[in-house]
Amino acid sequence: MTHPVDVPASALLPRVATELKTRNAVAPPPWASFARTGVHTQRAPSQPDWWYMRSASVLRKISLQGTTGVARLASEYGGKRDRGSAPYHARTGSRSVLREIVQQLEKSGLLQSQKNKGRRVSAEGQRLLDTASRTVLKELSEKRPELAKYL
Repeated sequence: MTHPVDVPASALLPRVATELKTRNAVAPPPWASFARTGVHTQRAPSQPDWWYMRSASVLRKISLQGTTGVARLASEYGGKRDRGSAPYHARTGSRSVLREIVQQLEKSGLLQSQKNKGRRVSAEGQRLLDTASRTVLKELSEKRPELAKYL
């Protein structure tokens, strides 16, 4: 059985993002085209499908961390804020973006709520991540045969 931790995130996330897009599991809200992803960023993301990539990343992070809330995810997606001549300070990411993504993933059945603890990946979400990671590992093993032992 292949898990999301077995393959690099840079290869897994585009696969999961396209799967989320084809399933219509998540959809960017109207404000997503001009919203910043945190106070530490200066502009909105320039990639047209950034909402799907962030959704795939959130799904993977919740799968790896277990039960997780929006506040913990916001600290994961935070960064350093430029304060001019003052030193940089850590800031959290946009909780509004993450909350909307988590709600959409829960509505599509990929996440399930845990009472007063946050959300965790459902069986359907784990199946999506496992099948995507298996196909990515198959593609990688064609290029590098030493990875075939993990299939």
